[in-house]
Parts: sequence; structure tokens; C-alpha cells
Amino acid sequence: MLNTPVLVLNKFFFPVDTTSVKRAFLMLYVGAAKAVDSNYETFDFESWSEISTLKNSDAIRTVSRVIKIPRVIIVLRYDKVPNKEVKFNRYNIFKRDKSECQYCRKPFPRNELTIDHVHPKSLGGKTIWENVVCCCISCNRKKGSKILSETSMTLIVKPNKPSWELLSNLYLQTIKFDEWKPFLSSVETSYWNVELEE
Repeated sequence: MLNTPVLVLNKFFFPVDTTSVKRAFLMLYVGAAKAVDSNYETFDFESWSEISTLKNSDAIRTVSRVIKIPRVIIVLRYDKVPNKEVKFNRYNIFKRDKSECQYCRKPFPRNELTIDHVHPKSLGGKTIWENVVCCCISCNRKKGSKILSETSMTLIVKPNKPSWELLSNLYLQTIKFDEWKPFLSSVETSYWNVELEE
């Protein structure tokens, strides 16, 4: 339970990381963070520990009290947004291409799309932003291991590396708790977030 993830916000309520319950309690106790509830109210350690938890099984029991586990905390002095490279993963490729096949231009549910190498891997194509696109299964079969000039197919847009977006990089796991939903926009599994390699 102490290693369960807690969402961390900067002082502008922008998600910047996750931490463990153990570390979140420590940050609350020393005054470096406050707990955030579903109404966006913030609580220091003392006021948070006074919230009734008798009916709540998600709590830490001490000798003198039962304290509800915070699911979201706000770091009081942190106003930065991490500057990172955009992760090269399925989620970000599908997001860049708007879940549309880049050959037939039709939108599909993600489970009906795959990733295609514009210049096939079998012909030396690399697994990089500029060479991978969303592709429906039908177009993927049609193109096969050919280069585009050998087919009648064309790309909607030449693939490129998208600009960095923080929330894409935070999707390291599924959204664990309802309390996270106001701060993160959609549930994504780790399959979509594993960085791809050449």
C-alpha cells in the first residue's frame, strides 16, 4: 500500500509526476506538499488527518489515528514543467496521426490500427518518427514490404517528430484512481507508452 502511486501536481495544478504513498505522506508531514481532494481543496497534514476515514479502507492506521491515503498532492514551491523529449511510443504515434490511417485517411479504433514503416524495415527502414505512421490493417496488407513508389498509395502528411506534450509523457501506467481523472484526460495502458526501439 505504501508504494501505491500518488499523482503530483505543481503549484498551478498541472501534473508533473507520480510518487509513492510513503513519500507523499512524508512531503505532507514536512509541509512540502498539500493533499488535494476531488473539489480541488487543499489540506495540510493536520487538516488532512482530521478527515473521517472510518468507512474508508484506503487509509494508514497509526497508534493514535487513521489517516486517509491522499491520491493527489500539490507541491507548494514547484512551478516548473519538466522539459523532456517527447517519448517515441505507440500512444504518441497514434496521437500525432489522430488515430487515422495515413494512407486511406479513415479514422479507426486503436485496436484496428497498426504501425507501418513507410520505408520498410526489410529494406533498411528505421523505426524513427520520420518513418512510422498509423495504418489500418487493410492498407498495411496492401502495402506490404514495398516502398510507396511501387504502390498506388500516398501519405496524408509526411511523418515528423511531434512537439513535446507533458501529459503524453506522464502516461506511464493506467489512471489508477478516480481522483486523478480531473488532471489527466484519458486512460491509457502501458502498451501504448512503452518507448519503441529501432
